[in-house]
Amino acid sequence: MPRLAPHGTGNRGPMTPRYFNREVSWLEFNSRVLEEANDPRHPLLERVKFLSIVHSNLDEFFMIRVSGLQEQVESGVLAPSDDGLTPPEQLTVIRERVIAQVRHAHATYESLRAELDTRHVCLLDRARLSPPERAAVRAYFATVVYPVLTPLAVDPGHPFPHISNLSLSLAVVIRDREGLERFARVKIPDVVPRLLPIARAYQVAGVAAPAGADTRFVWMEQVVAAHLGELFRGMHVRSSHAFRVIRDADLEIREDEAGDLLQTIEQSLVRRRFGSVAMLVVDTSMPREVRSLLTANLQVEARDVYDQPGPLGLSDLIALHGLPRPDLLDRPFTPRVPRALRRHEDVFAAVRASDVLLHHPYDSFEPVVQFVRAAANDPDVLAIKQTIYRVGSNSPIVRALAEASLKGKQVSVLVELKARFDEENNIEWARALERAGVHVVYGDIDLKTHCKVLLVVRGESGGIRRYVHLATGNYNAKTALLYTDLGLFTCDPEIADDVTALFNSLTGYSVNRRYRKLLVSPRGIRGGIMSRIRREIRHARAGGEGRLIFKTNSLTDSRCADALYAASRAGVRVDLIVRGSCCLVPGVSGMSANIGVTSVVGRFLEHDRVYYFRNGGDEEVWLGSADLMSRNLDRRVETLFPCEDPAIRGWLIGCLLPTYLGDNQRARRLRPDGSYARVVPAPGEPPLDSQQWFIHHEAPAALGEPTEPCEGTAAPGDSDDGD
Repeated sequence: MPRLAPHGTGNRGPMTPRYFNREVSWLEFNSRVLEEANDPRHPLLERVKFLSIVHSNLDEFFMIRVSGLQEQVESGVLAPSDDGLTPPEQLTVIRERVIAQVRHAHATYESLRAELDTRHVCLLDRARLSPPERAAVRAYFATVVYPVLTPLAVDPGHPFPHISNLSLSLAVVIRDREGLERFARVKIPDVVPRLLPIARAYQVAGVAAPAGADTRFVWMEQVVAAHLGELFRGMHVRSSHAFRVIRDADLEIREDEAGDLLQTIEQSLVRRRFGSVAMLVVDTSMPREVRSLLTANLQVEARDVYDQPGPLGLSDLIALHGLPRPDLLDRPFTPRVPRALRRHEDVFAAVRASDVLLHHPYDSFEPVVQFVRAAANDPDVLAIKQTIYRVGSNSPIVRALAEASLKGKQVSVLVELKARFDEENNIEWARALERAGVHVVYGDIDLKTHCKVLLVVRGESGGIRRYVHLATGNYNAKTALLYTDLGLFTCDPEIADDVTALFNSLTGYSVNRRYRKLLVSPRGIRGGIMSRIRREIRHARAGGEGRLIFKTNSLTDSRCADALYAASRAGVRVDLIVRGSCCLVPGVSGMSANIGVTSVVGRFLEHDRVYYFRNGGDEEVWLGSADLMSRNLDRRVETLFPCEDPAIRGWLIGCLLPTYLGDNQRARRLRPDGSYARVVPAPGEPPLDSQQWFIHHEAPAALGEPTEPCEGTAAPGDSDDGD
């Protein structure tokens, strides 16, 4: 097993915190993503993808988390968070961490650029272009870019322009014929590629491109900067300096404004472009006087200005991931269709025979799409009900729902309009579904509906039967190829009753506080998890084995952390597999000596939530949409559902969880000081990359076959749990 310090070896010094700061913990996660960008075991363009994700993560972090702290400071809210840091103190720590992280990210960019150059993928400064390339780029600028540029002067007759969220601009210093210096802003347009392929420039110029031009790129802001004289004719362009603005993008919807939630969301999306500035990023070459002009007009505090060497906004590097260079990308694989589905003529027959588990992306998402399509086309299907949170563009699920309605089925869909950054997409889908005659509701004003639930009502010879799909992830065919998630097909009557009651609560005025099998938040999930943790404590105190394994995206709720601390003190062994933020402090004597925290960051985004309770040998496994965060437990509609099929439960307990705990390639272990250490194989131990393992090993539980612990791993009840 991996070489890991056993639970109980930590020491609690006088400065050991009870909780880690949530924001700092998230920045630690982003550092782990940055480590992947520097890991030579990944193909080169996959490393570029990780670097792109680091920067898009930072943008969202400032748009949501940092902007919230800034609002607290401006409102005079100085109360500390659970970890003891006040909002101003958190902003100070964040700034220090972000400056260091961005510096590291830039060094990574330069390293990757050099490696890409050796593999004939070239990110060129304009100065490196050959004369023919410069001529082609000049033609491209004149034909495509120049017509869409709008230089905006700033002087007493021209007010400072609005700088939209995430926009990249050039601050231009020019001198007129009288020798007076003036300032102008030029936005780099979104309608042209940020990374301009030289081959495209040759094409526009009407010149045959030489070999290799399709993998040579130049940054658009450098192209624009080199041709600013065309925009300011009769002026002398002294200098230009890139800058980016990141604004508060969190939508706030007040109940008294939300008579029509759809219209309110649309108005909020417009306001998002004009939110207060959370971060101003300027090129390190920018002179002090230009920076002062920007900060004064954007009303930005000095603490919110970040110097970065160019190019800025490296999330745009994701464009390179689409290059046809299989030698620089992960080896593709074909997601499986579980044999339990293949051996039956249709999905309804398969689910009648037994529950079916899907493990994405290793198992295909297509059975979920086929489930909705089959329901749309089946004359025996009477009704379909579904929640939609993020379905992406061109969704086959939504098309199938619309088709079902047009064929006379009763189709009801809850579309969560408040799904952050997917609001516009969901508004489009809501309107398309309404046009098809679907009953569309938008959920509670105050609570996001985050649960992933699909119900099909079918008339059969024995009466009405309800088929249910419950999942940990969204009904999104594209992200199902990138995120690890679990989905369960079942026709269990009690679960179907619960799902029916849940939809009645979501679409009508029914208030259901008790469910037979589901745990539903708000209220239900917190209570269900807490009571089961207390049960493990009772087992441990009675001399039995208390055991908990939770796999979740984030653990930031202090009450959950306190319950796990109590379990640790009682002798319960706790393993937490937490991809992102974790505020719990593990391995501290007298508090968390029996708790270990592992984070797996790899090719796929770990997204499934699994909650295991040993329960004195009568083991329980719950799956669902909820992380251990206050928002998920108290301010969202979430579901956890039990896995009661013996084969499925056995595979989750005996294979899935131990494989993650046994990962010694992509796993890190959280230390008591808040840092993460890579897990390394013990001498003679074979390497185990959990994600690669699942690519090559089909889940026996999905086959309806008996299951045994995976080779090289230990089941949760065994004495050796990988510590």
